[in-house]
Amino acid sequence: MKRHAEPIQSAQNPKVKLWVQLLDKKGRDKQSAYLVEGIHLVQEAIRFEAGVQTLLYSAERGMPAEIEALLDSGAVAECIPVSEQVLAKCSDAQTPQPVIAIVNKAGGEAERLLVREDSLVVVVDGVQDPGNLGTIIRSADAVGATGVVLGKGTVDLYNPKTVRSTMGSLFHLPVVEADLLPLLAKAREQGVRLLNTSLQAKQSCYEADLTGPVWFVLGNEGKGVSPEVAAQIGEHVIIPMKGPAESLNVAMAATVLLFEAMRQRGLNK
Repeated sequence: MKRHAEPIQSAQNPKVKLWVQLLDKKGRDKQSAYLVEGIHLVQEAIRFEAGVQTLLYSAERGMPAEIEALLDSGAVAECIPVSEQVLAKCSDAQTPQPVIAIVNKAGGEAERLLVREDSLVVVVDGVQDPGNLGTIIRSADAVGATGVVLGKGTVDLYNPKTVRSTMGSLFHLPVVEADLLPLLAKAREQGVRLLNTSLQAKQSCYEADLTGPVWFVLGNEGKGVSPEVAAQIGEHVIIPMKGPAESLNVAMAATVLLFEAMRQRGLNK
C-alpha cells in the first residue's frame, strides 16, 4: 500500500476527473467502482474488505485516526492526500467529509441465495427512493437476512445517497442485482415462498408462517410490484394497523415483515 503518495492539489488532475465521474451512474458502470464518503462508512468498507482501491483524505486535516488504525490490514491499495477543493469536487454531500474511498463494485450471483434452506431474502422491484432502499438494506442486515435482490428499475445501489443511507449495512450482507422473473421462477421451483403485502389480504403478517425459506417482494413506492413480478407471488399478507394511517411506506413495511420473521425464527438462532 502506498502510504505516502504525492498529494493532489488540483481539481483538474486527470485522476480527480475520473473520480468525479463516479458521482454519476454512467461513470460508476464504466469504471465498475463507486464512492464511499465519511469516517464511519469508510471504516466499515475496510473492516468488511469491500474492495477499497483508493483512499482520499484531507492533506490539511490529515488521515482520521479511526481510519489510520485500520490501514495495517492491507485492505486498502493506496492512500492519497488531496486538497479540500478535490474532496469537495468528489463529494455530493453538502459538507465534504475528511475521507473518501473509491471502492470496487461487488460481484455475486443472485442464485447463490437459493442455497440456504432457511433463506430470508428481500426482493426489491422498482423502489426509487435512495433512503427507502438504504433502510431496507439496513433492516435486512439487522435481522440477519440472507441477502437483498434488486430488480431492474430500482434506484442504483451505488448512488452516493443510497450508500450513505445504508449506514454500512451494504458491506455486511449480499446485495445483488438480477433479472427478477427467471430468478423468482427458480426460487419457487426450489420451494421458496414468495410473499408480499396487500391491503386486501385476509392473513396478517403475524399469522403467516415465516419460518421456512421466505422471500419478501417489495414494489415501487407509488405503483407497487410490477404485474409480471406480481404474477409470480403466491402469498399475500396485510400489516394490521390500529390507527387511521392508510398504509406504511415500503421501507417501513419491509422492516415490520423482517422483524416478525426474525421473531418467529428465534432471536438466538
